Amino acid sequence: MEQGYFITGTDTCAGKTWATIALMRYFKQQGKSVAGMKPVAAGCSFPCAAWECQDGRLKNADALLIQENASLKIDYDLINPYAYELPVSPHIAGINNPVNLSKIVERFNVLKELAEIVLVEGAGGWYAPLNDYEDISDLAKALALPVIIVVAIRLGCINHAKLTWQAIQHSRITCAGWIAVCVDPDMLKHDENIHTIKTALNIPLLGVLPYLASADFDLLASKLAL
Repeated sequence: MEQGYFITGTDTCAGKTWATIALMRYFKQQGKSVAGMKPVAAGCSFPCAAWECQDGRLKNADALLIQENASLKIDYDLINPYAYELPVSPHIAGINNPVNLSKIVERFNVLKELAEIVLVEGAGGWYAPLNDYEDISDLAKALALPVIIVVAIRLGCINHAKLTWQAIQHSRITCAGWIAVCVDPDMLKHDENIHTIKTALNIPLLGVLPYLASADFDLLASKLAL
């Protein structure tokens, strides 16, 4: 692995997956081999496509998208070792199969040997609990990757961005920058909010992803600059 990043968000549904896929496309366009990982996912189902149902495993739509956008064929278990059916916090969804960070690190170490760039998408926000005593911040520490913050540009985003940035600083983890994801087409004073966050956070703005009704990941990748 030449480089890797841990993608966290200001909240759930902040746009982490779209940002992760856009980053994967961005690095692939630079000629890099890329792999992705979504270690913990809640709200999984049994895929309806016959070829995907053969193994009888729960799978997550976002993790499947990450698998699809990798530079090479990667087994699903490496990408998403913890797939929970209920769309609730992982520490609740995984009560009978709690997250073990060492298992995730083990899978991540395999991916490190396969690709030049490895992107790991977190679940929820920075302090989203994974089990009874560890949260997303602990996972980021265990993987020892620089963090990229995905900020959902909607009402309340300035406060959420500041709190997330402060929490990452408190965790003493390197932060490579932040990505603004425009999730609300009716957001008022969109540019002013982004400018305020850019001024408040002492880290680079890596890109502004525009609102899209449906995904165009090559377009989104063109909006990034690392």
